[in-house]
Amino acid sequence: MSGNTSGDIDESLYSRQLYVLGADAMKKMSASNVLIVGLKGLGCEVAKNIVLAGVKSVTLYDPSPVAISDLSTQFFLHQEDVGKPRAQVSAPRLAELNQYVPVSVLDTELTPEAIATFKCVVVTDIPQQQKLELSEAAHQNNVYFISTETRGLFGYTFNDFGKDFVVVDPTGEEPLSGMVANIEQAEEGVVMCLDETRHGLEDGQFVTFSEVQGMTELNDCEPRKVKVIGPYTFSIGDTRGLSAYTRGGLFKQVKMPAVLNFKSFKSALEEPEYFYSDFAKFDRPAQLHVGFQALHAFAAANGGRMPRPGNDDDATEVIRLANQINDAWSQKTELDDKLLKQLSYQATGDLSPMVAVFGGLVAQEVLKACTGKFSPINNFMYFDALECLPIGFEPTEADLAPVGSRYDGQIAVFGREFQEKLSNYREFLVGSGAIGCEMLKNWAMMGIASGKNGVIHVTDMDTIEKSNLNRQFLFRPADVGKLKSDTAAEAVAKMNPDIAGKIVTHQDRVGLETEVVYNDEFYEGVDGVTNALDNVVARKYMDQRCVFYRKPLLESGTLGTKGNTQVVIPHLTESYSASQDPAEKQIPICTLKNFPHAIEHTIQWARDLFEGLFTQPAESVNAYLSTPDYIDKAFATVGDSVKIETLEKIRSFLVTDKPMAFADCVAWARKNFEELYNNAAQQLLFNFPADAVTSSGQPFWSPPKRVPTAVTFDPASDLHIDFIMAAANLHAFNYGLKGSRDRDQIKQLAAAVTVPKFVPKSGVKIQVNENEDPGAGGESDADGLSTLVASMPDPAEFAGVRLAPADFEKDDDSNFHIDFITAASNLRASNYGIEPEDRFRTKQIAGKIIPAIATTTSLVTGLVCLELYKLIGSVSRDGQTVRKVDDYKNGFINLALPFFGFSEPIPPVKTKCNDSEFTEWDSFDYDHDITLQELIDDFENTHKLELTMVSSGVSMLYASFYSKKKLESRLPMRVSELVKSVTGKDVPAHTKWVMLDVCCEDAEGEDVEVPAIHVNVRN
Repeated sequence: MSGNTSGDIDESLYSRQLYVLGADAMKKMSASNVLIVGLKGLGCEVAKNIVLAGVKSVTLYDPSPVAISDLSTQFFLHQEDVGKPRAQVSAPRLAELNQYVPVSVLDTELTPEAIATFKCVVVTDIPQQQKLELSEAAHQNNVYFISTETRGLFGYTFNDFGKDFVVVDPTGEEPLSGMVANIEQAEEGVVMCLDETRHGLEDGQFVTFSEVQGMTELNDCEPRKVKVIGPYTFSIGDTRGLSAYTRGGLFKQVKMPAVLNFKSFKSALEEPEYFYSDFAKFDRPAQLHVGFQALHAFAAANGGRMPRPGNDDDATEVIRLANQINDAWSQKTELDDKLLKQLSYQATGDLSPMVAVFGGLVAQEVLKACTGKFSPINNFMYFDALECLPIGFEPTEADLAPVGSRYDGQIAVFGREFQEKLSNYREFLVGSGAIGCEMLKNWAMMGIASGKNGVIHVTDMDTIEKSNLNRQFLFRPADVGKLKSDTAAEAVAKMNPDIAGKIVTHQDRVGLETEVVYNDEFYEGVDGVTNALDNVVARKYMDQRCVFYRKPLLESGTLGTKGNTQVVIPHLTESYSASQDPAEKQIPICTLKNFPHAIEHTIQWARDLFEGLFTQPAESVNAYLSTPDYIDKAFATVGDSVKIETLEKIRSFLVTDKPMAFADCVAWARKNFEELYNNAAQQLLFNFPADAVTSSGQPFWSPPKRVPTAVTFDPASDLHIDFIMAAANLHAFNYGLKGSRDRDQIKQLAAAVTVPKFVPKSGVKIQVNENEDPGAGGESDADGLSTLVASMPDPAEFAGVRLAPADFEKDDDSNFHIDFITAASNLRASNYGIEPEDRFRTKQIAGKIIPAIATTTSLVTGLVCLELYKLIGSVSRDGQTVRKVDDYKNGFINLALPFFGFSEPIPPVKTKCNDSEFTEWDSFDYDHDITLQELIDDFENTHKLELTMVSSGVSMLYASFYSKKKLESRLPMRVSELVKSVTGKDVPAHTKWVMLDVCCEDAEGEDVEVPAIHVNVRN
């Protein structure tokens, strides 16, 4: 592997994953050899995820011939592979996922000796006795052992990582830190946080300190154990022998390793411990623990055959074996025959969503085994999704029997009739990135849209980038630059030729501007929507569309090892937009400009500086040169100080500081260095000396404020030259000049620049508080503005001249964007004594990069597809029974901890209107283009309400206080005519339904809230 800041790791490929795991864990992975036993769907899913992650090597073992039923979930097998060895067929296709991970086939017998050379072994599809033999050998040889299975809607995983397994980072969260306001000298020294800022610490965690004044013994001390006193205070043990605290200080959490001990598979079968994935099913794990053993006992007694789907005789035998095992077990549990019967019925079931859930989960456990990063599952985890079975589902054995198709693994669980429903489903997938790729793969395996009436619409306007290849597994290096939606559709059509021609690809952003594409007719042609988006704005827009058209919406998202799923059902649940996360906390302007105290502040300042030096001035120059009367038009609503700043930049870029050669760009960068890192600090200290006090007598430079120091330019400093090189090259880019990477040349040019000596000025206003006006006052600004306007160059003298704005792009390592922001941020950090940050972390913060890893994506999409099963099977065959809200599940997972949390969706809020209730899903629908008078009359006669106002979008169509003349002209108009009359535009040809918002009053004159009105203007 090749890269830069992370040693031999290819950052351009692994960047999003590096933000999840870190470079140390990635290096440990790159030294780990992994063996996967069993290459049906589950084994392939695990292998896919760990190949993408970047372990040293993956070896496959499965000499069994491919069967047609394997194609239910094994996406790298094709119909022409039937009869060939699974591992041999799968290996080259898995190897295509990552050029850095060799994938080979174990061509010897699977013996205890054969597994001793591997770091971790995952077994998925072998007899229980062989599993026990391998697990014992693994336990004795310190080889990490994972056993996992899925049986229809049931599954389990088990870990044995041996004795004294070290977890170096149990959570993966950034270490907590904060500013100290006071530390007591006491037997239990209490630390108080600054300005009542919550510390977020928990009992038993550890902290160390820096920059403490007075009690200096704590600076860089050995980690001290925390006892939480309250949200703003914690104790750190005996501080009586330390000096008295005076002021200042920072605390920082220290991650302490945890040591775990694991039982062998054999021991754990007798003495299991359970990780609970769903507390609503608290009694299930113990029953399933017995049930899975009963399945293997059945197979051992029947030549390796699992119970037949829907066969009562086989189910009876499984129940008998389960009771026999339970009776002999030291932890005897109460068994539910109905549950065990379903387990028997589904023993040959093979479902892509369940494979995705366990494939993502188990792959993350493999990475934990290889790295010690995050907390592993210790012992067993069982999971089931029985609530996915269709409402009123009572199949016969014939309904579930295999038919010799690729869907037999799914038919064994849901039956042929449900498979027909899946094949004719019509779904709209918004986004074909990481989640979108996994979703399409699962749908292809499930046979979604494979029937005569089925269709999948997928849209994504993006093209494929190299960094996508680490998670978006449908893409290959040769696909970089191609459209995501087209490439993804082509890839899954190869996985399942039944859906070839059934996927309609689009490259349109969803929004108001594309409603001509995604119009009424389009939404009438789909059964539901699945979001695979990465931004809240688009999510909310799609949510509004789904509410308007009353379509179910499946929503999901990931953030590193965290993921969430939400199901939105018309009339049954609240919409996505009904609940919102708190707004992201903004950094105060005065903190950014003058008083930073954290590296995040200096990075944001540097990001803003990038825009202010290399983007906005060039855009302003181009607008000035191309817009007639630019000064009058552009500054109509802004203050004089903004006008002066903008015009001075334009004049500087066009006249006074216009470079003719790269050497001029270096000189410009050098002068900016002086102004930003020397002069600004001198001026700040002139206004507020280091010993300044406030009006209350307190030191002005009290935490969180940090006293700045001016930086003197040093050509021998790599950081200083980093800034000059990046700034000079970006300035050259603005003007189309050739840049340079010759550090020695740049060093000489910068050293030769003469900068004038700076003398601080009196009367300079510096913003101290957020609510303070940073402006300098009106009259002097007005005087200066008039002089400046008169001195501006004539645009006619610059005919054909245009500058090139630098549009920020974080993933191009050759464009100097991140180089500049890193250097600018770290120089500012050195001004204020803040610990600098490396380029990699700076890139994440400045680029607002969302950490991502394939394991989480796989699991989350699996959970979403389980909800899709519920949607498609939500009504009984006779139409009399409908699935209830508590069958659906919103999911919250964190693979690092690990944590699984499920909750039933929240019902929509009901609002009362006279004697009836309505929710956000309701509307008053009119199936023809009614007149305004008819609308008013209908509300009065039907709802006993008086319409006082009617609007469409931002246009008011009717108000009861309008003049008699206006009312007489509008009341006879149909809604389509009314909209055209008021807006001056026809209702767009693609729009069938016009939505109206209305205000009403009841008979007592009280305002009444009512649903929106939908009018079909095409009928």
